[in-house]
Amino acid sequence: MAGQLKEVRNRIKSVQSTQQITKAMKMVSAAKLRRAQDSITQMRPYAQKLQEMLSNIVSNIEGGATLALAEERAVEKVLLIVVTSDRGLCGGYNANLIKLAKSTVAEKYAAQQKKGNITIWNIGKKGYEGLSKAGFNTDATYKDIYLNLNFEAVQAAAQAAMRSFENKEFDAVEIIYSEFKNAATQVFTAEQFLPIPKVSQSVSKKKSDFIFEPAKEQLIAELMPKILNTQLYKAVLDGNASEHGARMTAMDKASENANELLKSLKISYNRARQAAITTELTEIVSGAAALQG
Repeated sequence: MAGQLKEVRNRIKSVQSTQQITKAMKMVSAAKLRRAQDSITQMRPYAQKLQEMLSNIVSNIEGGATLALAEERAVEKVLLIVVTSDRGLCGGYNANLIKLAKSTVAEKYAAQQKKGNITIWNIGKKGYEGLSKAGFNTDATYKDIYLNLNFEAVQAAAQAAMRSFENKEFDAVEIIYSEFKNAATQVFTAEQFLPIPKVSQSVSKKKSDFIFEPAKEQLIAELMPKILNTQLYKAVLDGNASEHGARMTAMDKASENANELLKSLKISYNRARQAAITTELTEIVSGAAALQG
């Protein structure tokens, strides 16, 4: 009985220690989330408007002109840029992104995968580890971007993808990331990066009246890479905020579960103590009765 009490006491101490860790991690993630949320909230309207403008211009290009980064061709080689996190303990965040990458390949690029023509660039260590283990052709060049997250680091990845597309090393480039909504909600998204997507037919009929200064071709050539850099940076900022939101939610749930477990363990401990006291009293009474007899 004494051994059972000691075991329950040890379990209670262990759960309490774990709960302290989960509460601390929740507080850290909440602080990081505030900064990350501010960054993506300020960035998103700007990036979305630029992307909308770029797609509209590409859709309304005249005279059969072609733009290198908007050239649609038969898809033989595909690049996926998968944005995950460097660390775990954030619920199903990384697992869902890896699952989306796998399903995107299976549903859209199965033929290319059979030929070994799928390449994955990872931003974040967890995606690199998971997809490498799954047998995909992964590239670790940009996986450590989160160690020093800034626009220049993400721009390097975006420019490398653009060069590869222009050199026809890849015929399609997609970004797989988590769009941040709030701390408890992330939308896992596969978004076309290259060729630059055109707006839908219904929207493209409403031709936008842009006035170009200097010449349209010169302006587009200058703006297009910058807008694409911004698009990838927005995806990475979305992923950063999503990670901290997912971790904060996961640690909150873990703390709640620890509370429930502590309640259950304390009830078990009290029952064991009562049983031990009852047993001792019974032995004392029995011993006294034997002496009197």
